[in-house]
Amino acid sequence: MTEPRVRLDDLGAWLIKGNADLVDLTGRFARDPLVTSWCVRPGYRARLMRAGQPVVFWASGSRGRLPYGVWGVGRVTGDAEPGAPRQPWSVPLDLPILAEQDRVPRPLLRADDRLAALEVFRQPQAANPSYLTVAQFAALRTHLPA
Repeated sequence: MTEPRVRLDDLGAWLIKGNADLVDLTGRFARDPLVTSWCVRPGYRARLMRAGQPVVFWASGSRGRLPYGVWGVGRVTGDAEPGAPRQPWSVPLDLPILAEQDRVPRPLLRADDRLAALEVFRQPQAANPSYLTVAQFAALRTHLPA
């Protein structure tokens, strides 16, 4: 099965994932709640990323340990670029992490019929970046603080 092609005319937001089982995301974001860069897989999706596009941070990991789900919303600030030799590509971001009480937990999002088909639910192990359609991003915004 091939992954769906992202179309810029229906791109609501990019979605980048961080696995809290591998990295102490809680500690990192307590010290610095702003993501300024994140790794992405080289490919057509990374080449579509442009300054000004919305981006969502999705925290993942073992269920039950932390309230995983949407932890931040911000903007891409430039093109994705290759890293140094043998280093991953990265994309520059202005992505503030939400206060803990404002993060949107995965079960709440999964229960929303408008978000049930999110790529992050269908392919949770897929490489960064994932994406939300225009309709999905509009639905997600109804769960975010004003």
